[in-house]
Amino acid sequence: MVDVFATIGRMSETNPQKTFAFVGSYAAHGEEGIHVYRYDAARGALKKVGGYATLGNPSFLAIHPTLPVVYSTNEVGDYEGSSQGALSAFRFDPSTAALSFLSAQPTRGAVPCSVAVDRSGRYAFVANYTGGSVAMYPILADGALGPLSDFVQHSGSSVNPDRQEGPHAHQVALDPTNRFLYVCDLGLDKLLIYGLDFEAGRLRPHGAVRTHPGAGPRHMRFHPNGRIVYVINEVDNTMSVFGIERDGGMRELQVISTLPEGYAEVTYCADIHVSRDGRFVYGSNRGHQSIAVFAVDADSGTLRSLGQTPTGGAWPRNFALSPDDARLIVANQHTNDLFVLTRDADSGALGKASGRVEVSNPVCVIFGSWPV
Repeated sequence: MVDVFATIGRMSETNPQKTFAFVGSYAAHGEEGIHVYRYDAARGALKKVGGYATLGNPSFLAIHPTLPVVYSTNEVGDYEGSSQGALSAFRFDPSTAALSFLSAQPTRGAVPCSVAVDRSGRYAFVANYTGGSVAMYPILADGALGPLSDFVQHSGSSVNPDRQEGPHAHQVALDPTNRFLYVCDLGLDKLLIYGLDFEAGRLRPHGAVRTHPGAGPRHMRFHPNGRIVYVINEVDNTMSVFGIERDGGMRELQVISTLPEGYAEVTYCADIHVSRDGRFVYGSNRGHQSIAVFAVDADSGTLRSLGQTPTGGAWPRNFALSPDDARLIVANQHTNDLFVLTRDADSGALGKASGRVEVSNPVCVIFGSWPV
């Protein structure tokens, strides 16, 4: 089983799993853009076993919760001759590591940069960055995508004229109850909340929460207890901590920097993950070339910085914790590589980046695991 945040339950000796890492990238139409690696948990090693040439820029990936199906945004702005991108679905065969095309649907907004699948596997959701919009799609019995069932256009702006001149939806994320869709909109300094109407296939507006001005919220992750959410802010290199209300609303608890004190070079935050035990939070710094490590206060859910660990390459756009939480795999876009960092479960500390794997323009890393 794989959840909408692309993490997997622990492997069991009585139910052995074959585990793969899928890497999305920026690749031209017809070039191999989704890369498939077999993950060796014992050695923490990645071995290339497959790949697929897609419609172009298969940047962000998600996996169906019950089917061996991989979904990919096609982060382009000219799909089918219109100012829009696409969302694609692929069947995955764990025995051969082969991907086969199922379907593609237009996103009605340009440059789709995030996809999520609800925990029941009935619907997929997309954030269109340049378009500043959100789309919802029914998932058919075989995992293919049906035509778009709902579309919401964001509007407005925020304080940074270069980055926040209009809406820029950057991530779609399902809450642990599978009742709400949260959307990080970098251009609005908002987290927009939508109630999910699965019967009608609609997104019902359920309010919005502002971050501090100029934050630029990019990605978010929920604490395992479902009561806290962590938001990494791209523009001002901070992490925001919010408490979740019973009605799906949020209240800000803390803002903390992802950088060392006094660091003044150009850098932008990117991805964020929470350890499965909820004790540590990790965020990537593009420019500082590091993973920021935070300890979680057991009572309040707030964060304490434990420092930053180099990623081995440049521009760590995305990363993922391995299924057993023993390692962190980071995608360095500008140096065209993946690196493996060991992780200490007790202290949360990351080891030195090692095991370099060359891959062109990596953008996203997710794990998927299926029975042998």
